[in-house]
This record gives sequence, C-alpha cells and structure tokens, in this order.
Amino acid sequence: MSGFFGSISKSDCVTDVFYGTDYHSHLGTKRAGMAFFDPQKGFQRAIHSLEDGYFRNKFEADIEEFDGTSGIGVISDTEAQPIIVTSHLGRFAVATVSKINNIDELEERFIKQHRTFSETSQNSINPTELVAMLIAEGKTFKEGVENVYDSIKGSCSMLILTEEGLLAARDKLGRTPIIIGKKKDGYAASFETCAFSNLDYEIEKYLGPGEIVQITADGYKQLRQANKKMQVCSFLWVYYGYPPSFYEGINVDESRYRCGAALAKRNGTDADFCAGIPDSGVGHAMGYSHATGVPLKRPYSKYTPTWPRSFMPQSQKTRDLVAKMKLLPNKALIEGGRGIFLDDSIVRGTQLKDNVQDLHKAGIKEVHVRIACPPLTYPCEFLNFSRSRSNMDLATIKAACKLEGREDVDMKEYSDCNSEKYNAMIEEIRETLDLTSLKFQRLDDLVEAIGLPKEKLCTHCWDGSSYFE
Repeated sequence: MSGFFGSISKSDCVTDVFYGTDYHSHLGTKRAGMAFFDPQKGFQRAIHSLEDGYFRNKFEADIEEFDGTSGIGVISDTEAQPIIVTSHLGRFAVATVSKINNIDELEERFIKQHRTFSETSQNSINPTELVAMLIAEGKTFKEGVENVYDSIKGSCSMLILTEEGLLAARDKLGRTPIIIGKKKDGYAASFETCAFSNLDYEIEKYLGPGEIVQITADGYKQLRQANKKMQVCSFLWVYYGYPPSFYEGINVDESRYRCGAALAKRNGTDADFCAGIPDSGVGHAMGYSHATGVPLKRPYSKYTPTWPRSFMPQSQKTRDLVAKMKLLPNKALIEGGRGIFLDDSIVRGTQLKDNVQDLHKAGIKEVHVRIACPPLTYPCEFLNFSRSRSNMDLATIKAACKLEGREDVDMKEYSDCNSEKYNAMIEEIRETLDLTSLKFQRLDDLVEAIGLPKEKLCTHCWDGSSYFE
C-alpha cells in the first residue's frame, strides 16, 4: 500500500504536510517524498528511501528549507514520488496510491508515440510518472484525471499540486479513500483521517468514487461528480487502516471490535484468555473478549524502540528476523494456559507458524486461532497490500494444491465456507500451523461488521468477485 496527505493554507503548511504524511507510515515504507509550491521559490521537492530509517528522521532537515502554503506528501511501497512535471497544463506535482495492472501496455503506447520516461521504479517505469503523462494528455486537469480513470486497469487515487491549489481525485471505484479535512485557515486531503486530529483538522467530506475536487485555502469545489458504483477495499477495516481512522464514516477499531464479536458468536470456545496478535489483531480480540467474557491478556509484547515493522526490510530473511525479534512472549501468562489468538488474516502463514512455535516452547496447553476475515483464496488485483510474490505463496492455495496433488486448482469451492473442500483446506492449514483449532470469519459476518452493503465492498480476495471497469 501507500498513503498520502496534502494541505493548502493561508499560512505556511510545511509542518502540516510533514506530520500529516508521517501519520501514513504504517501503509508502506519503502520510499517517501514531499513537494511544495511557493510563489517566490516555485516547486520544491525531496524524496528519500525509508529502507534504513523512518520518515521523520529522513525529512527533518528538509523541512527547514521548504516554504509554501500548499504541498503534498506521500509514503510509497514502490516508486519514488511525488513526480513534478512541466506540461501544457502548467507545472504540477502528483502523488498516487495506485496499482496499474496494464502498465506494460500503457508504456508501449507511449513509446510508440516517441515519448520518454525519465523516472524508474524497481527496474521498470515509474507508475506515478505514467499517471502524470496521462494527466497531461487532457485539455484540463479534470480531463486528464478522467483519462487516467479510462486508461488504467487496477486502481488509482491522486493528489495533484498546481500553482493554483490542490486537486484530489479518488479512484473511480473508490478502492482507496480520500477525505477532506478543514481547519481555521485551510484544508487538507488525506488517505487517513487519523492524520487530522493532532493537526486540528475536522473531517469535512468523504470523496466518492471517481470524484474530483479542487481545493484552495478558502474552500473546495467539485469538478466531477462521484460515480454510483463503489468497490472500496474491505481490508481498510480488517488490516491496514489505522485504528482511529474513519472510511465512509465507519471507524476502523469499532469495525474490528464487531469482527471479534462475530467470531465469538459462531466460534466460541473455552479458554483461559484471549489475545490479539499485535497490532491489528488487538481490536478484534477486544470484541471477542467482550462478547464471550474470556479475559483479554497480553501473552505477547511488541518491542518497538529498535525493531521496525516486519514488512519494512526488503529481504525476506531480514523480514523474518524482525518478525521474530520484535514479539516477546510472556511465559507467566502462557505456560499451562489455553489461549485464543485473534489475527487479521493469514497470508502465507509463516509468521503465525513461528509465533505458535514460540507459544509451544513457552509451555502453552492449547492454541486456538480466530481470523477476522475469510481465507484469502485469491490474490489482490487492485492494491499492493500483499507481499506474496506468487499466488502459490498463499497458505490457502498451498493447502488446496497439497490436497489435490496438483497446482492448477480452482479455488471457487475452497472459498465456500459450507463446502467440504473449504473444511479440508482449513484443517490442512491448522495441521501445518500446529494449532488446536482454527476458524475464519464468514464473509457475511465480515460485511455486517464493516457496515456497508456488500456491493459497495471489494471482496475479491475472499470470493473472487470484482468489477473490472
């Protein structure tokens, strides 16, 4: 994933953009950048790698040199951004949260037009530069953004910084959010609403799918109406959203609380305690504990002063080391106990397997795992939240292939919680992870816990359904 934050104010906005962007550090931490516009200095930009440090440390020196009443910042899983370009529309900077599945096709189209790409991303073209080029094909910024919507397959939300102000454009199916915040002397546009509170912004407006707004320090106006169809990513609430944030008016942690309660209703079991796998499992565990009366305890403590998030390092060997070292088991709570552990999801299952081995070493009697979403049976085609390099990395697909003795397995029946194949797959995963019991959330219960109609949610990774417009 990636996340961005933009601000425009009647006074200097550098500090707001700096801290607002920092509040997106949980979404993706490979590269980060900020861009500002000042009438005297023009456009200013800085980009840094985050592979060996944190956002604030990398940009603290830069903010002393920046000036501007408008600016954007982004933390990206992949490409270096924001991109600054000069075009017939004028000079502008753009930051994106995107996954462009037809990027090779679009690259070939531009090459045939004798266009050039100057930015790189992991030995390929830079997706945000490609978006900037698509924007510049329009006669206006509105037409340019609509050209992005019409051209790409996947998803793309954008913040565009111009000499006149900010433009915020949400993905045409609303897979990722943009929310406008307001305070006394200006406005902000953000992926995460948790970036607003400590900067004194109040939530002003949730952009709809495909909606485009132009923002100045005095207000905002709609350039394009929202589309009626929405497919917002359900994982916002389950996993990668930050607990205080709101999407579509629905709070992340309250949704996780309801997820835990739903799991308890269908999959309760006797135990001495329940616990959340830090961090995103904690809200789910709170809901489970309240619904069942099973005491909420902390058999694992997360050591964060020196150990970064497990997905931050780029080598798998280092990620595995970080995942192991940052969680400290508490033998006093574990030994001889029966525990229920809540987690957001199982992708590959490797980290959970290591955690379970640690629990057994600490003398636990029973390990019951409850997963807040259904089994991930299809790889995500619209966002970059999954670190799996191959479909075969998914624990579900590995289990199904083992059960059938071949690799080309149709996962449709394995996605049906009422089928025999589903039950066999779950049992195979349970045995592989050495668990006493393993239960996943039902999709209908998850939809109810989020609180939006299913047709407004993207549930592709669980049931294969999707809109490919």
